[in-house]
Amino acid sequence: MYELKVTGSFAAAHRLSNVTEKCENLHGHNWRTELYIKSQKLNEFGVVIDFGIIKKYLREILGYLDHKYLNELEPFKNINASSEILAKYIADEIEKRIENKDISVSRVTVWESDNAAATYYPDK
Repeated sequence: MYELKVTGSFAAAHRLSNVTEKCENLHGHNWRTELYIKSQKLNEFGVVIDFGIIKKYLREILGYLDHKYLNELEPFKNINASSEILAKYIADEIEKRIENKDISVSRVTVWESDNAAATYYPDK
């Protein structure tokens, strides 16, 4: 098994419902994201996929989230835009972009601070 990792970041605001009182207030984070891609085999060039392609996909997704009030974005209108939900959203969006079925997302970690993160592992 091979696993690649790329990282990215974005700044965004959100508010969470039905959690601690502090987090129910509008607040923001400088989010950091770790994306892991896996494959059982390498392509004919000896790589899983070009890092540039995965970085481009991640930039597109994070660009959609950057400097936004997440609660107003369509994917999060009816659900808390928590770190957990953001990790799943990013994983799902990356999966939509990967054309090679031998490659998949192994996990996405979203850091909302230096000491708090959530990781999503797709069921593949």
